[in-house]
Amino acid sequence: MNSDALPPSAWTEFLDGLAAARQSTGSAHPLRALTEEFGQRMLALLFPQFAGVDAACGHDVHVDAHCVVDVLTSALTPVVTDPASTVAAFLAHLPAQYALLCKDAAAIHAADPAAESLDEVILAYPGFLATAVHRIAHVLYQIEVPLVPRLLAEWAHRETGIDIHPGAQIGESFAIDHGTGIVIGETSTIGDRVRMYQGVTLGALAVNKKLANRKRHPTIGNDVVLYANATILGGNTVVGEGSIIGGNVWLTTSVPPRSVVQFASAVGQRPLDDGLEFHI
Repeated sequence: MNSDALPPSAWTEFLDGLAAARQSTGSAHPLRALTEEFGQRMLALLFPQFAGVDAACGHDVHVDAHCVVDVLTSALTPVVTDPASTVAAFLAHLPAQYALLCKDAAAIHAADPAAESLDEVILAYPGFLATAVHRIAHVLYQIEVPLVPRLLAEWAHRETGIDIHPGAQIGESFAIDHGTGIVIGETSTIGDRVRMYQGVTLGALAVNKKLANRKRHPTIGNDVVLYANATILGGNTVVGEGSIIGGNVWLTTSVPPRSVVQFASAVGQRPLDDGLEFHI
């Protein structure tokens, strides 16, 4: 007998401990799988390009909506006390989120010369998928649903390489291009018509559990462009509207509106004729 093997009594005790943990956490409820199914069905309900989750999906929008409600209710049952009310609160926000997502798709299409159609943006662009899932997760976060918003965010992260915390506040006409490696922290605030490229980080200056309830991540004004691998840190850091933050910038202090920032040093105000542009 292998001297490293557990004796039968110890093995049984170990399994009993796992059984107790499973019972106490309700892990028989497949929360992760249900959350991801909800995300897929939600996209299929809102956009015909995603329809076809299964044989029953895509033929009748009312059937699709019923499937969404059923799956969301199942996902919420172990984590909230009143799933029906929570589902109703979520659905009340849905028309506004759909309108925002249509603007997001149009903004991505307008900003990227390689985008040939809105269908291409909706179906093929990881930035749109990540934004769509975020807007759904953010509603659940706002109505104080535990765990499910984060599971949605991590599903989108796995699918796209874009990590957006569900708490982040993002304005309309948000355009992510390429997107791989983007990180947007929980207390980030992003204005309208912001463009963001791969590798951008909106992060905190320090990782400290005591700061959990404070604004730790930056504020990005309207009409800002954040080029590849820019890192902007700190809850007091504000990027003024109309600014351009160049690639590989490390920024920990605020910059005024219409600034152009390269290599972490401000080099002047953006001209009124908008003549200065970066090309990547």
